[in-house]
Amino acid sequence: MTRKILSLDDAKKAVYGGCILGGGGGGWIEDGLEKSKLAFSSGKPELISIDELYAEDYVTCVSLVGAPSSKETHVDSQQLINTVKRMHKEFDKPIKALMTNENGASTTINGWLQSAATGLPVLDAPSNGRAHPTGSMGSMNLSEIDDYISIQTFAGGKAHRKVEGFVSASLDLSSSTVRSVSVQAGGMVGACRNPVNVNYIKENAAVGGITQAIELGELFLSVPKGPERIEAVASYLKGRVIHSGAVSHFELNETGGFDVGFVQIDDLELTFWNEYMTVEMYGQRKGTFPDLIMTFNAETGMPLVSAEIRKGLKVAVISVPKENLRLSSTMFNEKLLKTIEPIIQKKII
Repeated sequence: MTRKILSLDDAKKAVYGGCILGGGGGGWIEDGLEKSKLAFSSGKPELISIDELYAEDYVTCVSLVGAPSSKETHVDSQQLINTVKRMHKEFDKPIKALMTNENGASTTINGWLQSAATGLPVLDAPSNGRAHPTGSMGSMNLSEIDDYISIQTFAGGKAHRKVEGFVSASLDLSSSTVRSVSVQAGGMVGACRNPVNVNYIKENAAVGGITQAIELGELFLSVPKGPERIEAVASYLKGRVIHSGAVSHFELNETGGFDVGFVQIDDLELTFWNEYMTVEMYGQRKGTFPDLIMTFNAETGMPLVSAEIRKGLKVAVISVPKENLRLSSTMFNEKLLKTIEPIIQKKII
């Protein structure tokens, strides 16, 4: 694949495949499908491979920032487009393409609407090939560059919660600022951030990650509804179904713009920080972020994000080793991974 005019069918596959690769985060399927319709209402987005750009061309990342479970979120099409337009004003070099921050039901197609509206293509290289909780984890290790200054534009909310602006600061400070703004906006903002050149993307992003999501979604949708879908996904990703059973305990707390919680299914325990962080069976670790841990409705085979889990629901859990995923360089940064431990009270490193 070099250049491809995307279709609504591609978007549907990307939403379902992205939801699975989201590992419990990355937004809701319904939101992703709705965003897909909006993306194609104003034009046709285009997907390009990294070889279509020059080494020194700049690409900017678009994302959604916030807690998926919040009930007051609002980010409309114009707000998403405005973040890209504002980045053009704030950044001193031409932007040649857009990239999403991660794979997820709502996030794999980040940038498709903006692409259709602005004419900028979407790069087949998400910052990360799986969903992750913090902005720094989606920054392709820019956090390791001394004196790096992050530029982030944002917009979201409605009525008295409506907000729009930009921040220029260290990566940690700018990311935490946008996260704080998302809380004030009702739980979510659209963001455009951290332009980088193609050489840097090749070394640090999940090149080919959008195509992987589309292909995974195509496989998932080709299998009739039911538990066979879960087996097909696990086989395709070279993972395994760990356990299937009814949820006996579920706990979710919104903390600082994140969903943090715990799931118990018989003798299986899951922790999540937006995305699933650990899975243990009989007290033995069966998967640890950035391994892909994902939940499905055990009866229909539909993927379930962490915020959808409810007590009594019959759930199947899969785990896929990180080696089988397309991942950013940040997923091997122990300093970033270490930040998970005090949140979930579990060892990650």
